[in-house]
Amino acid sequence: MRFSIKMMCVLFSSISYFSLSLSAQDLPNYMTPQEQTQMKSYLNSIETRGFTNPPASKVRAAAEWEEVQTLTIKWLSYTTVLREIVRNAVLECKVIIVCSDSNSVKTTLTGAGISLQNVSFVAQRTGTGNSVWIRDYMANTVYTNDVDSLLLVDWIYNRPRPQDDATPIDIAAKMNIPLYQMTNAPYALTTPGGNFIPDGFGKAFSSKLILDENTGSTEAQIDTMIKKFMGIEKYVKFQTLPYDGIHHIDMHIKLLDEETMLVGQYPTGIADGPQIEANIQYLLSNCNSVFGTPYKIVRIPMPPDGTAWPSGSGDYLTFTNGVFVNKTYIFPTYYEQYDTVAYRIYRENLPGYKIVGINCNQTIPSSGAIHCITHAVGTNNPLLISHQRLQDTYNTTTPYIVNAKMMHRSGIQTAKVYYTTDTLQPWSNVSMSITDVINNIWTGNIPAQQAGKTVYYYVEANSVSGKTQVRPITAPTGYWKFKVLGTSTSNNETVVETIIKSIYPNPASAITCVPIVNSENQQADISLFNMVGEKVETIFNGNLPVGERNFFFDARNYSSGVYFVKFASEKDIFTQKIIVK
Repeated sequence: MRFSIKMMCVLFSSISYFSLSLSAQDLPNYMTPQEQTQMKSYLNSIETRGFTNPPASKVRAAAEWEEVQTLTIKWLSYTTVLREIVRNAVLECKVIIVCSDSNSVKTTLTGAGISLQNVSFVAQRTGTGNSVWIRDYMANTVYTNDVDSLLLVDWIYNRPRPQDDATPIDIAAKMNIPLYQMTNAPYALTTPGGNFIPDGFGKAFSSKLILDENTGSTEAQIDTMIKKFMGIEKYVKFQTLPYDGIHHIDMHIKLLDEETMLVGQYPTGIADGPQIEANIQYLLSNCNSVFGTPYKIVRIPMPPDGTAWPSGSGDYLTFTNGVFVNKTYIFPTYYEQYDTVAYRIYRENLPGYKIVGINCNQTIPSSGAIHCITHAVGTNNPLLISHQRLQDTYNTTTPYIVNAKMMHRSGIQTAKVYYTTDTLQPWSNVSMSITDVINNIWTGNIPAQQAGKTVYYYVEANSVSGKTQVRPITAPTGYWKFKVLGTSTSNNETVVETIIKSIYPNPASAITCVPIVNSENQQADISLFNMVGEKVETIFNGNLPVGERNFFFDARNYSSGVYFVKFASEKDIFTQKIIVK
Protein backbone atom coordinates (compact mmCIF):
# COMPACT_ATOMS: atom_id res chain seq x y z
CA MET A 1 0.00 0.00 0.00
CA ARG A 2 1.27 3.47 -0.92
CA PHE A 3 0.87 6.48 1.31
CA SER A 4 0.32 10.04 0.06
CA ILE A 5 3.01 12.32 1.41
CA LYS A 6 2.74 16.03 1.87
CA MET A 7 6.23 17.34 1.18
CA MET A 8 7.09 20.68 2.69
CA CYS A 9 9.93 22.88 1.53
CA VAL A 10 12.58 23.97 3.95
CA LEU A 11 12.15 27.69 4.64
CA PHE A 12 14.58 29.91 6.43
CA SER A 13 13.86 33.46 7.48
CA SER A 14 17.33 34.69 6.69
CA ILE A 15 19.05 33.09 3.71
CA SER A 16 21.94 35.46 4.02
CA TYR A 17 22.78 34.07 7.44
CA PHE A 18 23.49 30.70 5.88
CA SER A 19 25.52 32.01 2.94
CA LEU A 20 28.94 30.44 2.84
CA SER A 21 32.23 31.86 1.84
CA LEU A 22 32.81 28.79 -0.31
CA SER A 23 30.81 28.15 -3.45
CA ALA A 24 28.51 25.11 -3.41
CA GLN A 25 30.76 22.94 -5.56
CA ASP A 26 33.65 23.51 -3.14
CA LEU A 27 31.92 22.45 0.06
CA PRO A 28 34.01 19.68 1.64
CA ASN A 29 32.71 16.63 3.48
CA TYR A 30 33.94 18.14 6.73
CA MET A 31 32.37 21.22 8.31
CA THR A 32 33.98 24.53 7.41
CA PRO A 33 34.91 27.00 10.19
CA GLN A 34 32.08 29.32 9.14
CA GLU A 35 29.59 26.44 9.20
CA GLN A 36 30.58 25.64 12.75
CA THR A 37 29.21 29.02 13.83
CA GLN A 38 25.96 28.39 11.94
CA MET A 39 25.13 24.91 13.21
CA LYS A 40 23.08 25.92 16.24
CA SER A 41 20.76 28.23 14.29
CA TYR A 42 20.44 25.62 11.55
CA LEU A 43 19.29 22.97 14.01
CA ASN A 44 16.76 25.37 15.50
CA SER A 45 15.32 26.02 12.03
CA ILE A 46 14.61 22.42 10.96
CA GLU A 47 10.94 22.14 9.94
CA THR A 48 8.53 19.22 9.96
CA ARG A 49 8.39 17.24 6.72
CA GLY A 50 7.31 13.72 5.90
CA PHE A 51 6.08 11.43 8.70
CA THR A 52 7.76 12.30 12.01
CA ASN A 53 6.41 9.43 14.11
CA PRO A 54 7.91 5.94 13.77
CA PRO A 55 6.35 3.43 11.37
CA ALA A 56 3.56 1.44 13.00
CA SER A 57 4.90 -1.87 11.69
CA LYS A 58 8.09 -3.71 12.56
CA VAL A 59 10.88 -2.43 10.31
CA ARG A 60 14.21 -3.66 8.97
CA ALA A 61 17.04 -1.46 7.67
CA ALA A 62 18.42 -3.07 4.52
CA ALA A 63 22.08 -4.00 4.10
CA GLU A 64 24.02 -2.40 1.27
CA TRP A 65 24.62 -5.67 -0.61
CA GLU A 66 20.89 -6.28 -1.06
CA GLU A 67 19.16 -5.67 -4.39
CA VAL A 68 18.72 -1.98 -5.29
CA GLN A 69 16.50 -0.22 -7.83
CA THR A 70 18.21 3.19 -7.93
CA LEU A 71 21.53 4.87 -7.23
CA THR A 72 21.31 8.57 -6.36
CA ILE A 73 23.99 11.22 -6.83
CA LYS A 74 24.14 15.03 -6.81
CA TRP A 75 25.94 16.53 -9.81
CA LEU A 76 28.10 19.34 -8.47
CA SER A 77 31.83 18.90 -8.03
CA TYR A 78 34.08 15.97 -9.07
CA THR A 79 32.03 15.39 -12.22
CA THR A 80 34.65 13.14 -13.81
CA VAL A 81 34.29 10.78 -10.86
CA LEU A 82 30.48 11.02 -10.95
CA ARG A 83 30.51 10.35 -14.69
CA GLU A 84 32.35 7.04 -14.22
CA ILE A 85 30.02 6.04 -11.40
CA VAL A 86 27.05 6.62 -13.72
CA ARG A 87 28.77 4.70 -16.54
CA ASN A 88 28.87 1.55 -14.40
CA ALA A 89 25.71 2.01 -12.36
CA VAL A 90 23.33 2.34 -15.34
CA LEU A 91 24.20 -1.23 -16.29
CA GLU A 92 22.81 -2.42 -12.96
CA CYS A 93 19.94 -0.09 -12.01
CA LYS A 94 18.36 3.31 -12.56
CA VAL A 95 20.34 6.41 -11.64
CA ILE A 96 18.75 9.59 -10.29
CA ILE A 97 20.89 12.70 -10.70
CA VAL A 98 20.10 15.78 -8.64
CA CYS A 99 21.39 18.78 -10.60
CA SER A 100 20.75 22.41 -11.55
CA ASP A 101 21.06 21.91 -15.33
CA SER A 102 20.01 18.49 -16.62
CA ASN A 103 20.77 19.41 -20.24
CA SER A 104 24.40 20.07 -19.38
CA VAL A 105 24.64 16.75 -17.54
CA LYS A 106 23.02 14.91 -20.45
CA THR A 107 25.55 16.43 -22.84
CA THR A 108 28.43 15.34 -20.61
CA LEU A 109 27.15 11.77 -20.28
CA THR A 110 26.26 11.20 -23.91
CA GLY A 111 29.55 12.76 -24.96
CA ALA A 112 31.27 10.10 -22.85
CA GLY A 113 29.29 7.33 -24.56
CA ILE A 114 26.93 6.73 -21.61
CA SER A 115 23.33 5.79 -22.37
CA LEU A 116 20.62 7.90 -20.72
CA GLN A 117 18.07 5.08 -20.84
CA ASN A 118 18.39 4.41 -17.10
CA VAL A 119 19.01 8.02 -16.05
CA SER A 120 16.48 10.49 -14.65
CA PHE A 121 16.84 13.90 -13.05
CA VAL A 122 15.66 15.85 -10.03
CA ALA A 123 15.99 19.62 -9.96
CA GLN A 124 18.49 20.84 -7.41
CA ARG A 125 17.05 23.38 -4.98
CA THR A 126 18.40 26.87 -5.32
CA GLY A 127 20.16 28.61 -2.49
CA THR A 128 23.11 27.89 -0.30
CA GLY A 129 23.96 24.58 1.24
CA ASN A 130 24.28 22.27 -1.75
CA SER A 131 27.14 19.75 -1.78
CA VAL A 132 28.06 16.51 -3.49
CA TRP A 133 28.10 14.33 -0.32
CA ILE A 134 24.72 12.67 -0.81
CA ARG A 135 25.56 9.67 1.37
CA ASP A 136 25.31 11.88 4.42
CA TYR A 137 21.96 13.58 3.74
CA MET A 138 19.97 11.06 1.66
CA ALA A 139 17.37 8.81 3.33
CA ASN A 140 17.91 5.11 4.07
CA THR A 141 16.15 2.00 2.76
CA VAL A 142 13.86 0.38 5.32
CA TYR A 143 11.24 -2.36 4.90
CA THR A 144 8.18 -3.02 7.01
CA ASN A 145 7.84 -6.58 8.29
CA ASP A 146 11.27 -7.47 6.89
CA VAL A 147 10.30 -7.66 3.19
CA ASP A 148 7.01 -5.83 2.82
CA SER A 149 6.57 -2.12 2.03
CA LEU A 150 9.57 0.04 1.13
CA LEU A 151 10.10 3.20 3.19
CA LEU A 152 12.78 5.86 3.25
CA VAL A 153 13.99 7.01 6.64
CA ASP A 154 15.82 10.29 7.02
CA TRP A 155 17.47 12.22 9.82
CA ILE A 156 18.91 15.72 10.24
CA TYR A 157 22.07 16.28 8.22
CA ASN A 158 24.96 17.19 10.50
CA ARG A 159 25.99 20.16 8.37
CA PRO A 160 24.16 23.52 8.09
CA ARG A 161 23.31 22.87 4.45
CA PRO A 162 19.54 23.26 4.14
CA GLN A 163 19.26 22.42 0.44
CA ASP A 164 21.18 19.17 0.96
CA ASP A 165 19.00 18.30 3.93
CA ALA A 166 15.86 18.71 1.79
CA THR A 167 17.08 16.32 -0.95
CA PRO A 168 15.28 13.22 0.47
CA ILE A 169 11.96 15.09 0.15
CA ASP A 170 12.42 15.50 -3.59
CA ILE A 171 13.73 11.98 -4.26
CA ALA A 172 11.00 10.33 -2.17
CA ALA A 173 8.38 12.35 -4.06
CA LYS A 174 9.85 11.40 -7.45
CA MET A 175 9.96 7.71 -6.53
CA ASN A 176 6.60 7.78 -4.71
CA ILE A 177 8.07 6.25 -1.56
CA PRO A 178 6.82 7.14 1.95
CA LEU A 179 9.35 9.30 3.78
CA TYR A 180 9.85 9.09 7.54
CA GLN A 181 12.03 11.73 9.16
CA MET A 182 13.66 11.94 12.55
CA THR A 183 13.40 15.71 12.85
CA ASN A 184 11.02 16.42 15.73
CA ALA A 185 11.33 15.73 19.45
CA PRO A 186 11.27 13.16 20.88
CA TYR A 187 12.63 11.65 17.66
CA ALA A 188 15.10 14.30 16.50
CA LEU A 189 18.45 12.83 15.50
CA THR A 190 21.43 14.55 13.86
CA THR A 191 23.89 12.28 12.06
CA PRO A 192 25.55 11.65 8.67
CA GLY A 193 24.76 8.57 6.58
CA GLY A 194 28.47 7.80 6.25
CA ASN A 195 28.48 6.97 9.94
CA PHE A 196 25.84 4.24 9.75
CA ILE A 197 26.39 0.67 8.54
CA PRO A 198 23.48 -1.80 9.00
CA ASP A 199 23.85 -5.56 8.59
CA GLY A 200 20.29 -6.08 7.32
CA PHE A 201 19.27 -8.09 10.38
CA GLY A 202 18.87 -5.63 13.23
CA LYS A 203 22.47 -4.71 13.92
CA ALA A 204 24.26 -1.49 12.95
CA PHE A 205 27.66 0.13 13.43
CA SER A 206 28.66 3.76 13.94
CA SER A 207 31.42 5.72 15.58
CA LYS A 208 30.65 7.52 18.83
CA LEU A 209 30.18 10.67 16.76
CA ILE A 210 26.48 9.76 17.01
CA LEU A 211 26.70 10.44 20.76
CA ASP A 212 28.82 13.58 20.42
CA GLU A 213 26.37 15.20 17.99
CA ASN A 214 23.23 14.41 19.99
CA THR A 215 24.17 15.55 23.48
CA GLY A 216 20.54 16.43 24.20
CA SER A 217 19.69 12.73 24.12
CA THR A 218 21.06 9.86 26.19
CA GLU A 219 22.58 6.85 24.50
CA ALA A 220 19.53 4.83 25.49
CA GLN A 221 17.26 7.41 23.86
CA ILE A 222 19.34 7.35 20.67
CA ASP A 223 19.17 3.55 20.62
CA THR A 224 15.38 3.72 21.03
CA MET A 225 15.03 6.14 18.10
CA ILE A 226 17.19 3.97 15.85
CA LYS A 227 15.21 0.90 16.88
CA LYS A 228 11.81 2.46 16.21
CA PHE A 229 12.69 3.96 12.82
CA MET A 230 15.35 1.55 11.55
CA GLY A 231 14.65 -1.72 13.36
CA ILE A 232 18.12 -1.80 14.96
CA GLU A 233 18.19 -4.04 18.03
CA LYS A 234 21.97 -3.95 18.57
CA TYR A 235 23.70 -0.63 17.90
CA VAL A 236 27.49 -0.94 18.15
CA LYS A 237 29.38 2.34 18.55
CA PHE A 238 33.15 2.39 18.06
CA GLN A 239 35.54 4.88 19.60
CA THR A 240 36.22 7.76 17.20
CA LEU A 241 39.63 7.81 15.53
CA PRO A 242 42.29 10.43 16.28
CA TYR A 243 43.15 11.38 12.69
CA ASP A 244 40.16 10.79 10.40
CA GLY A 245 38.69 14.24 11.01
CA ILE A 246 35.04 13.57 10.18
CA HIS A 247 34.64 10.34 12.24
CA HIS A 248 32.53 8.61 9.59
CA ILE A 249 32.83 4.86 9.98
CA ASP A 250 32.73 4.28 6.21
CA MET A 251 36.23 5.76 5.95
CA HIS A 252 37.76 2.62 7.48
CA ILE A 253 35.11 -0.13 7.71
CA LYS A 254 32.87 -1.91 5.20
CA LEU A 255 30.50 -4.83 5.75
CA LEU A 256 30.83 -7.22 2.81
CA ASP A 257 28.12 -9.58 4.04
CA GLU A 258 26.41 -10.57 7.29
CA GLU A 259 29.60 -11.84 8.91
CA THR A 260 32.52 -10.35 6.96
CA MET A 261 33.92 -6.96 7.90
CA LEU A 262 36.50 -5.24 5.70
CA VAL A 263 38.78 -3.13 7.90
CA GLY A 264 41.36 -0.55 6.89
CA GLN A 265 44.83 -1.46 8.14
CA TYR A 266 47.78 0.83 8.74
CA PRO A 267 51.36 -0.29 9.36
CA THR A 268 51.95 -1.08 13.03
CA GLY A 269 51.69 2.01 15.19
CA ILE A 270 50.86 4.36 12.29
CA ALA A 271 48.04 6.95 12.29
CA ASP A 272 44.66 5.46 13.27
CA GLY A 273 45.94 1.88 13.19
CA PRO A 274 46.09 1.32 16.97
CA GLN A 275 42.58 2.67 17.59
CA ILE A 276 41.09 0.76 14.66
CA GLU A 277 42.65 -2.43 16.00
CA ALA A 278 41.32 -1.74 19.50
CA ASN A 279 37.84 -1.19 18.07
CA ILE A 280 37.92 -4.46 16.15
CA GLN A 281 39.08 -6.39 19.18
CA TYR A 282 36.24 -4.82 21.15
CA LEU A 283 33.87 -6.06 18.45
CA LEU A 284 35.27 -9.60 18.53
CA SER A 285 34.99 -9.69 22.30
CA ASN A 286 31.51 -8.24 22.65
CA CYS A 287 29.46 -8.82 19.51
CA ASN A 288 28.81 -11.76 17.22
CA SER A 289 27.34 -11.76 13.73
CA VAL A 290 23.69 -12.55 13.09
CA PHE A 291 24.75 -16.20 12.89
CA GLY A 292 26.02 -16.16 16.49
CA THR A 293 29.66 -16.49 15.45
CA PRO A 294 32.55 -13.99 15.56
CA TYR A 295 32.92 -11.64 12.63
CA LYS A 296 35.43 -12.56 9.97
CA ILE A 297 37.85 -9.66 9.72
CA VAL A 298 39.42 -8.97 6.33
CA ARG A 299 42.26 -6.41 6.39
CA ILE A 300 42.84 -4.02 3.51
CA PRO A 301 45.88 -1.71 3.58
CA MET A 302 45.21 2.02 3.90
CA PRO A 303 47.48 3.69 1.33
CA PRO A 304 49.69 6.67 2.19
CA ASP A 305 49.28 10.05 0.53
CA GLY A 306 52.59 9.92 -1.28
CA THR A 307 54.85 9.28 1.70
CA ALA A 308 52.61 10.98 4.30
CA TRP A 309 50.00 9.50 6.63
CA PRO A 310 46.95 11.24 8.15
CA SER A 311 48.88 11.63 11.40
CA GLY A 312 51.21 13.91 9.46
CA SER A 313 50.32 16.00 6.43
CA GLY A 314 48.66 13.27 4.38
CA ASP A 315 45.04 13.07 3.22
CA TYR A 316 42.87 10.19 4.49
CA LEU A 317 43.17 7.76 1.59
CA THR A 318 40.90 4.76 2.05
CA PHE A 319 39.81 1.70 0.07
CA THR A 320 36.79 0.83 2.25
CA ASN A 321 34.68 3.74 0.96
CA GLY A 322 32.95 1.80 -1.83
CA VAL A 323 29.36 1.13 -2.89
CA PHE A 324 27.40 -2.00 -3.90
CA VAL A 325 25.27 -1.59 -7.03
CA ASN A 326 23.69 -5.04 -7.41
CA LYS A 327 26.34 -7.19 -9.15
CA THR A 328 28.90 -4.37 -9.38
CA TYR A 329 31.08 -3.01 -6.60
CA ILE A 330 32.66 0.43 -7.11
CA PHE A 331 35.53 1.58 -4.89
CA PRO A 332 38.09 4.42 -4.81
CA THR A 333 41.60 4.06 -6.22
CA TYR A 334 44.65 6.31 -5.97
CA TYR A 335 48.02 4.85 -7.01
CA GLU A 336 48.58 1.65 -8.97
CA GLN A 337 51.12 0.17 -6.56
CA TYR A 338 48.46 0.19 -3.80
CA ASP A 339 45.36 -0.26 -5.96
CA THR A 340 46.42 -3.71 -7.20
CA VAL A 341 46.34 -5.09 -3.65
CA ALA A 342 42.89 -3.63 -3.08
CA TYR A 343 41.58 -5.14 -6.32
CA ARG A 344 42.87 -8.56 -5.25
CA ILE A 345 41.28 -8.37 -1.81
CA TYR A 346 37.90 -7.34 -3.21
CA ARG A 347 37.95 -10.06 -5.89
CA GLU A 348 38.79 -12.69 -3.29
CA ASN A 349 35.97 -11.63 -0.98
CA LEU A 350 33.26 -10.62 -3.48
CA PRO A 351 33.20 -13.59 -5.89
CA GLY A 352 31.52 -12.90 -9.20
CA TYR A 353 31.16 -9.16 -8.69
CA LYS A 354 32.33 -6.74 -11.33
CA ILE A 355 34.97 -4.81 -9.36
CA VAL A 356 35.33 -1.24 -10.61
CA GLY A 357 37.96 1.17 -9.34
CA ILE A 358 37.60 4.92 -9.91
CA ASN A 359 40.45 7.32 -9.17
CA CYS A 360 39.47 9.55 -6.25
CA ASN A 361 42.55 11.73 -5.84
CA GLN A 362 40.23 14.67 -6.64
CA THR A 363 37.75 13.95 -3.84
CA ILE A 364 39.89 12.64 -1.00
CA PRO A 365 41.37 16.03 0.08
CA SER A 366 37.78 16.94 1.04
CA SER A 367 37.51 13.76 3.18
CA GLY A 368 35.32 11.69 0.90
CA ALA A 369 35.30 9.10 -1.87
CA ILE A 370 32.86 6.79 -3.70
CA HIS A 371 30.56 5.82 -0.81
CA CYS A 372 30.32 9.47 0.27
CA ILE A 373 28.95 10.68 -3.09
CA THR A 374 26.44 7.89 -3.74
CA HIS A 375 23.36 6.49 -2.02
CA ALA A 376 21.20 3.56 -3.16
CA VAL A 377 17.47 2.94 -2.81
CA GLY A 378 16.47 -0.69 -2.35
CA THR A 379 14.12 -2.63 -4.60
CA ASN A 380 10.35 -2.37 -4.13
CA ASN A 381 10.04 -6.14 -4.21
CA PRO A 382 12.81 -7.73 -2.11
CA LEU A 383 13.39 -11.45 -1.95
CA LEU A 384 15.67 -11.79 1.06
CA ILE A 385 18.17 -14.65 1.29
CA SER A 386 20.68 -15.04 4.10
CA HIS A 387 23.10 -17.94 4.49
CA GLN A 388 26.20 -18.57 6.55
CA ARG A 389 28.65 -20.08 4.12
CA LEU A 390 29.91 -23.59 4.89
CA GLN A 391 33.42 -24.01 6.21
CA ASP A 392 36.11 -26.49 5.18
CA THR A 393 35.30 -29.92 6.54
CA TYR A 394 36.79 -33.34 7.09
CA ASN A 395 33.39 -34.98 6.60
CA THR A 396 33.39 -37.41 3.66
CA THR A 397 30.43 -39.58 4.68
CA THR A 398 27.36 -37.49 5.46
CA PRO A 399 25.63 -34.73 3.45
CA TYR A 400 26.58 -31.07 3.91
CA ILE A 401 23.61 -29.23 5.37
CA VAL A 402 22.80 -25.88 3.76
CA ASN A 403 20.47 -23.65 5.80
CA ALA A 404 19.21 -20.35 4.41
CA LYS A 405 16.75 -17.75 5.62
CA MET A 406 14.41 -16.94 2.72
CA MET A 407 11.63 -14.37 2.76
CA HIS A 408 9.26 -12.67 0.32
CA ARG A 409 5.99 -10.89 1.04
CA SER A 410 4.10 -13.43 -1.11
CA GLY A 411 5.95 -16.35 0.50
CA ILE A 412 8.60 -18.74 -0.84
CA GLN A 413 7.26 -21.44 -3.14
CA THR A 414 10.40 -23.42 -4.01
CA ALA A 415 14.11 -23.28 -3.23
CA LYS A 416 17.19 -25.14 -4.42
CA VAL A 417 20.88 -25.59 -3.70
CA TYR A 418 23.08 -25.72 -6.79
CA TYR A 419 26.48 -27.39 -6.41
CA THR A 420 29.44 -28.74 -8.35
CA THR A 421 33.02 -29.83 -7.83
CA ASP A 422 34.02 -28.51 -11.26
CA THR A 423 32.78 -25.09 -12.35
CA LEU A 424 33.44 -26.01 -15.99
CA GLN A 425 30.80 -28.74 -15.74
CA PRO A 426 27.01 -28.35 -15.36
CA TRP A 427 25.65 -27.58 -11.88
CA SER A 428 23.67 -30.24 -10.04
CA ASN A 429 20.84 -29.19 -7.73
CA VAL A 430 18.83 -30.48 -4.80
CA SER A 431 15.53 -29.16 -3.52
CA MET A 432 15.33 -27.31 -0.23
CA SER A 433 12.42 -27.61 2.18
CA ILE A 434 11.29 -25.33 4.96
CA THR A 435 12.53 -26.64 8.31
CA ASP A 436 11.76 -23.66 10.56
CA VAL A 437 8.52 -21.88 9.71
CA ILE A 438 8.91 -19.24 12.44
CA ASN A 439 12.36 -18.13 11.28
CA ASN A 440 11.79 -18.87 7.56
CA ILE A 441 14.71 -21.33 7.36
CA TRP A 442 14.96 -23.58 4.31
CA THR A 443 17.31 -26.57 4.22
CA GLY A 444 18.96 -28.63 1.51
CA ASN A 445 21.67 -31.27 1.57
CA ILE A 446 24.70 -31.40 -0.70
CA PRO A 447 25.83 -35.04 -1.09
CA ALA A 448 29.07 -36.02 0.66
CA GLN A 449 32.23 -35.74 -1.43
CA GLN A 450 35.65 -37.38 -1.43
CA ALA A 451 38.59 -35.88 0.43
CA GLY A 452 40.50 -33.41 -1.68
CA LYS A 453 37.43 -32.06 -3.46
CA THR A 454 36.33 -28.43 -3.45
CA VAL A 455 32.57 -27.93 -3.41
CA TYR A 456 31.15 -24.83 -5.13
CA TYR A 457 27.54 -23.90 -4.40
CA TYR A 458 24.83 -21.24 -4.32
CA VAL A 459 21.14 -21.08 -3.38
CA GLU A 460 18.06 -20.01 -5.31
CA ALA A 461 14.57 -19.11 -4.11
CA ASN A 462 11.33 -18.62 -6.05
CA SER A 463 8.47 -16.64 -4.54
CA VAL A 464 4.77 -17.47 -4.83
CA SER A 465 4.35 -14.35 -6.97
CA GLY A 466 7.05 -15.51 -9.39
CA LYS A 467 10.17 -13.59 -8.38
CA THR A 468 13.46 -15.51 -8.45
CA GLN A 469 16.57 -14.53 -6.48
CA VAL A 470 19.95 -16.15 -5.92
CA ARG A 471 22.61 -15.75 -3.27
CA PRO A 472 25.33 -14.79 -3.82
CA ILE A 473 23.55 -12.23 -5.97
CA THR A 474 26.22 -12.85 -8.64
CA ALA A 475 25.49 -16.60 -8.96
CA PRO A 476 26.31 -18.71 -10.89
CA THR A 477 29.30 -16.54 -11.86
CA GLY A 478 29.89 -16.01 -8.16
CA TYR A 479 29.50 -18.76 -5.59
CA TRP A 480 30.51 -19.98 -2.16
CA LYS A 481 32.99 -22.80 -1.78
CA PHE A 482 34.47 -25.12 0.82
CA LYS A 483 37.12 -27.81 0.81
CA VAL A 484 36.77 -31.42 1.89
CA LEU A 485 40.03 -31.80 3.79
CA GLY A 486 42.27 -34.82 4.19
CA THR A 487 44.53 -36.95 2.01
CA SER A 488 43.12 -40.07 0.38
CA THR A 489 45.29 -43.18 0.80
CA SER A 490 45.50 -46.19 -1.50
CA ASN A 491 42.93 -48.12 0.55
CA ASN A 492 40.46 -45.19 0.29
CA GLU A 493 40.83 -44.28 3.95
CA THR A 494 41.16 -40.62 4.84
CA VAL A 495 43.91 -39.31 7.06
CA VAL A 496 43.04 -36.00 8.73
CA GLU A 497 44.55 -33.82 11.40
CA THR A 498 43.71 -30.96 13.71
CA ILE A 499 45.31 -27.62 12.92
CA ILE A 500 45.67 -24.14 14.39
CA LYS A 501 44.95 -21.66 11.63
CA SER A 502 46.86 -18.36 11.68
CA ILE A 503 46.41 -16.59 15.00
CA TYR A 504 45.35 -12.97 14.58
CA PRO A 505 46.21 -10.22 15.08
CA ASN A 506 49.90 -11.06 15.27
CA PRO A 507 51.60 -9.07 16.78
CA ALA A 508 48.86 -8.90 19.41
CA SER A 509 48.01 -6.07 21.77
CA ALA A 510 44.45 -6.82 22.90
CA ILE A 511 41.86 -9.53 22.28
CA THR A 512 43.53 -12.20 20.11
CA CYS A 513 41.80 -14.95 18.14
CA VAL A 514 43.05 -18.57 18.01
CA PRO A 515 41.15 -20.40 15.21
CA ILE A 516 41.13 -24.19 15.54
CA VAL A 517 40.01 -26.67 12.87
CA ASN A 518 39.37 -29.98 14.62
CA SER A 519 39.15 -33.34 12.84
CA GLU A 520 37.34 -35.37 15.49
CA ASN A 521 35.72 -35.10 18.90
CA GLN A 522 38.53 -35.20 21.42
CA GLN A 523 39.71 -33.92 24.78
CA ALA A 524 42.07 -31.03 24.17
CA ASP A 525 44.02 -28.36 25.99
CA ILE A 526 44.86 -25.01 24.39
CA SER A 527 47.27 -22.96 26.48
CA LEU A 528 49.54 -19.93 26.26
CA PHE A 529 53.22 -20.31 27.24
CA ASN A 530 55.96 -17.73 27.68
CA MET A 531 59.50 -17.95 26.29
CA VAL A 532 60.80 -20.03 29.20
CA GLY A 533 58.05 -22.62 28.82
CA GLU A 534 55.83 -21.51 31.69
CA LYS A 535 52.08 -21.81 31.17
CA VAL A 536 50.58 -18.34 31.66
CA GLU A 537 46.98 -19.07 30.63
CA THR A 538 44.68 -21.97 29.84
CA ILE A 539 42.69 -20.77 26.87
CA PHE A 540 40.53 -23.90 26.64
CA ASN A 541 40.40 -27.30 28.30
CA GLY A 542 37.69 -29.86 27.64
CA ASN A 543 35.89 -31.73 24.89
CA LEU A 544 36.56 -30.14 21.51
CA PRO A 545 33.92 -31.04 18.90
CA VAL A 546 34.52 -31.54 15.18
CA GLY A 547 34.66 -28.38 13.10
CA GLU A 548 36.10 -24.89 13.26
CA ARG A 549 35.92 -22.80 16.45
CA ASN A 550 37.55 -19.58 17.60
CA PHE A 551 39.16 -19.16 21.01
CA PHE A 552 40.41 -15.91 22.52
CA PHE A 553 42.92 -14.53 24.98
CA ASP A 554 43.63 -10.93 25.99
CA ALA A 555 47.20 -9.88 25.18
CA ARG A 556 46.83 -6.84 27.42
CA ASN A 557 47.34 -9.17 30.38
CA TYR A 558 50.94 -9.91 29.35
CA SER A 559 54.16 -8.01 28.93
CA SER A 560 55.72 -7.56 25.52
CA GLY A 561 57.59 -10.53 24.13
CA VAL A 562 57.34 -13.87 22.34
CA TYR A 563 54.74 -16.42 23.46
CA PHE A 564 53.51 -19.76 22.16
CA VAL A 565 50.00 -21.15 21.85
CA LYS A 566 50.11 -24.91 22.38
CA PHE A 567 47.43 -27.38 21.32
CA ALA A 568 47.61 -30.77 23.04
CA SER A 569 45.44 -33.88 22.74
CA GLU A 570 46.09 -37.63 22.86
CA LYS A 571 46.91 -37.61 19.14
CA ASP A 572 48.35 -34.16 18.43
CA ILE A 573 50.73 -31.65 19.97
CA PHE A 574 51.69 -28.48 18.10
CA THR A 575 52.46 -24.86 18.78
CA GLN A 576 52.27 -21.47 17.08
CA LYS A 577 54.29 -18.38 17.94
CA ILE A 578 52.57 -15.12 18.88
CA ILE A 579 54.24 -11.78 19.57
CA VAL A 580 52.72 -9.53 22.23
CA LYS A 581 53.38 -5.81 21.90
